[in-house]
Amino acid sequence: MKGLCRLRSFFQIDDLSSDANKFAIGIGLLMSEYARNNKKRMSGILAHPTSFPSPYGIGDMGQCSYDFIDFLVSSGQTLWQVLPLGPTGYGDSPYQSFSSFAGQTLIISPDLLLEDGLLAKEDLYDIPVWYSDTVDYGYVIHYKNGLYKKAYSNFLLLQEQDLIITQYNDFCLQQESWLSDYTLYTAVKEARNGESWLKWPDALRVPTPDVKEAYANKLEDTVNYHKFLQFIFYRQWNGLKQYANDRNVFIVGDIPIFVALDGSDTWANQDLFCLDANGFPTEVSGVPPDYFSETGQLWGNPLYDWNVLKKQHYKWWIDRIEHQLDLVDYLRIDHFRGFEAYWSVPFGEKTAVNGNWKKGPGFDFFHMLREALGNDLPIFAEDLGVITPEVEKLRDDFNLPGMKVLQFAFEDTGDNHFLPYNYPFNCLCYTGTHDNDTTAGWYRSARPECRERAKLYMNSDCSDAAWDFIRLALGSTANYAIIPIQDILSIGTEGRMNTPGNPSGNWNWRFTKESLTNKIANKLRTLTQLYGR
Repeated sequence: MKGLCRLRSFFQIDDLSSDANKFAIGIGLLMSEYARNNKKRMSGILAHPTSFPSPYGIGDMGQCSYDFIDFLVSSGQTLWQVLPLGPTGYGDSPYQSFSSFAGQTLIISPDLLLEDGLLAKEDLYDIPVWYSDTVDYGYVIHYKNGLYKKAYSNFLLLQEQDLIITQYNDFCLQQESWLSDYTLYTAVKEARNGESWLKWPDALRVPTPDVKEAYANKLEDTVNYHKFLQFIFYRQWNGLKQYANDRNVFIVGDIPIFVALDGSDTWANQDLFCLDANGFPTEVSGVPPDYFSETGQLWGNPLYDWNVLKKQHYKWWIDRIEHQLDLVDYLRIDHFRGFEAYWSVPFGEKTAVNGNWKKGPGFDFFHMLREALGNDLPIFAEDLGVITPEVEKLRDDFNLPGMKVLQFAFEDTGDNHFLPYNYPFNCLCYTGTHDNDTTAGWYRSARPECRERAKLYMNSDCSDAAWDFIRLALGSTANYAIIPIQDILSIGTEGRMNTPGNPSGNWNWRFTKESLTNKIANKLRTLTQLYGR
C-alpha cells in the first residue's frame, strides 16, 4: 500500500489503472530507488577519455570530461567505464601500456594547466585544426609535449611555499614505489630514441641500484619532467573522479592481466617474470588454436613467475590492484581466465601452436586479495572466450560478476548463455565491447538468420538495432548494464574502437560536442527508470 500511495503522489492521480504507461514507468521509478538503496541494478556507458570532444586533438580531463559526467547524470546513469588509463606506445593500445601505475599524460587538459597558472592564454592561441572524429596520435604527441614543456618551465619558477609545490612533493613521496623506476625508464628510453629496453647495454638492461642512481642523476631534468607530468595527471584525474562520485557516478576501470614486454613493470621487476639472466623472456602469452584461428594468437607478453609472486604474498599484484582502485571505483580484469590457467608459448615461436596450458595462482591469489581488500571485491571478471568449469568456479567462489555480450546472443541460432533469459543476476550485460563492431555495424553485417532471430526475440523491426539492444540490456536481469557510447549514438562500423588483429587504425575514434543531445539523455533516462536501474 505504501508503494501505491507513493505512485498516486508521484502522478497526482487517483486511479492508477487509467494510464498503464505511466503506471509502468512509476513501477520502474520505485524499482530504481530500491536498486540505488541496495546498490544493485546499475547501468552506465563505456567511453574512453580519448574519445571526448576537445579542441586539442584528443579527449582530455578538461571540460569535455565534466560535460560527459553531466550527461551521465541527466540520462540517469551511475557507471562510467573506461579503458586502461596508462601511457601507450606502439599502436596506441591502452592494453599495451608502458606502466601499470603511471597515467596517460596525453589526456592532461591544457585548459586546467591554464587555470593552475602553468600556461598563459597566449600559449593556447594557435591551436591546430584537428580531425573532429579521430585522434592523430603523432601530431597530438608533438603538440601537447610542446605545451607540457612550457608548463614545466613555469612550474620550475614557482616558490617552495606555493601549494602546488607542496602537493607535488607529497605526490612524489607517496608514489615512490613505482614513480622513480617509471620515470627513469621513460627518460632512458627517450635518450635512446624509443629503443626497447631489451636492446639497452647490459648494465642498463639488468641494472643494479647503483646504475639506476647514476643514470637518474645523469638524466635528472628529464626524470623530473616526467614526475611532473604524472603529478599533473593524478591531480586532474582525482578532481574529475571526485566530481563524478559527488554526483553518484562511479568509474569502472580496466586492467589487462598481462603487462607489456617493453614496459617499466617488466624492466623494474624482472624477478617477477619468466625471464633469463639477460632479461629476455623464456615464455610468452597467447591463446591456443581454435575454430577462429588455426595458429592461435601469439600476444608476446612476458608471463609471471607465480612461484616467486606467491612467496612475496602477491605483493606486486595486490599493490597494482589497490593502486587502480584509488583511481576508479570498480575494476574489470581483462583475460580473467589466466588466473586459473594460461597458455604459455616458448619465446621465439612464430605462432601460438606449440604452447601448453599452465596453472595460474587461482584461489590462493584471490584469497590473499580478499584479505587485503575485504570480502566484497569491487572486481569484474572478463570471462569471454573459451571458459572452463574451473574458471567459472573461481569467478563464482569470489562472487565476481562476469560478462554477457548481446551481440554474441544472436551470432548463432541455437541456445547460448548470452541470451538474456540465461543470465544470472550477478553479471554485466553489454550490448558490445571495445573489441566488437558497434551494434549498428554488427547488425548490418550479420547473417540474415541472425538478424531475423534478433528481430523476433526483441519483437522489433530493428530499424535502430542499437537502441533495441540498449532496451534489451537495461531490461535484462543482469545487475549491471554497460553500453558503449557508439551504441548510444547509433553509429555504424566507422565508430568501431578496436579490431583485434589489426596492428593500426585502432583506438582513435572520437565523438563531437553536438553528439550527446538532451533528446538522447531523456530517451536513455526513461528506459533506465523503466527498468529499475
